[in-house]
Amino acid sequence: MKILPWSGDSIFPALCNTLLAWRKSAPDVRDLPWRDEPTPYHVWISEIMLQQTRAAVVRAYYLRFLDALPSVRDLAAVDDDALMKLWQGLGYYSRARNLKRAAQVIVAEHGGVLPNDFDALLALPGIGRYTASAIASFAYGAPRPAVDGNFLRVATRVTANPIDIAKDATKRALEAALMPSYPSGKDAGLLNEAFMDLGATICLPNGTPLCHACPTARLCLAHDRVAEQDYPVKTALKARRKEQRTVLLLSCGEQIAIRKRPAKGLLAGLWEYPNLDGKLSKSAVRTHLESEGYHVLDIAPLPPARHIFSHIEWSLTGWAVSVAEWNEPPLMAAEEIDGAPAPLLWVRREELADKYSIPAAFGYFTPQ
Repeated sequence: MKILPWSGDSIFPALCNTLLAWRKSAPDVRDLPWRDEPTPYHVWISEIMLQQTRAAVVRAYYLRFLDALPSVRDLAAVDDDALMKLWQGLGYYSRARNLKRAAQVIVAEHGGVLPNDFDALLALPGIGRYTASAIASFAYGAPRPAVDGNFLRVATRVTANPIDIAKDATKRALEAALMPSYPSGKDAGLLNEAFMDLGATICLPNGTPLCHACPTARLCLAHDRVAEQDYPVKTALKARRKEQRTVLLLSCGEQIAIRKRPAKGLLAGLWEYPNLDGKLSKSAVRTHLESEGYHVLDIAPLPPARHIFSHIEWSLTGWAVSVAEWNEPPLMAAEEIDGAPAPLLWVRREELADKYSIPAAFGYFTPQ
């Protein structure tokens, strides 16, 4: 029998009270730096970084980012390459671009301060319902549930609800069901932290939850039925498209060739090593480069790699290629982008390390 959205919502008042008391009675179980000073800017930056990225990874990036860009105005004015260098390694680079776009709107329309209004937050580039709720509750004390994956897992298990958590309507329904039970002020943020911490440390995914340590075990219908791992239910993702690419670590003396990707699409606007569609042999690489005007001195294989995006999987073949100096440099050494030749930029190795952001998809082939 299909359970209607949050038919177990009569549990929610007791659940919220129990979790809030648990959060207040115990020390911060995760000791996250963005909780030390939950200003609107700090909350915003941390929540965007935490999307698709584990908290343990985010910590160092968060501290470095704030050291370089301590305010909304600093973020609004930052050079694009400098921003991408700060973001390098976090992935999903559109998040960083939206941060800057939103910062520019905040400076132009809100005096450099994130608005204390849920709908105004939602209107900013890159801010969805979860992030707007997180900023509103953590920074401004608004009584808004910040429904993320941990939150959904706890709620579906406690209510033993097989609702599909992949659907946006599910999250909205949970928000509506919880709103009457949510406190305001500092407790709003603490309750959101409690849901998140419980899901991250006790009500675990992909394994056996630690029900013996859970403060909500007596309320949990899934636990009562010994069915914890039946929840949550989520629509299976579509199979990733698989592609093969050949990456060229092209060097001339102490310089390495990079190029900028198109302004739209996968890894938009980022720097990359020249690369070609398909799995190319050594002879095919030599033929291609010579047809572009290069005099190839040496070609050596690099260890193969695989990189997984949300919807694409790349199988990567790498070649380290050294070429001779030239009188009139060739302009490209890769396939065309958007119908136009992709010019190469030759940079010193130290510039590559200090200035230009190379995404992780190409980081397997970083020159030594």
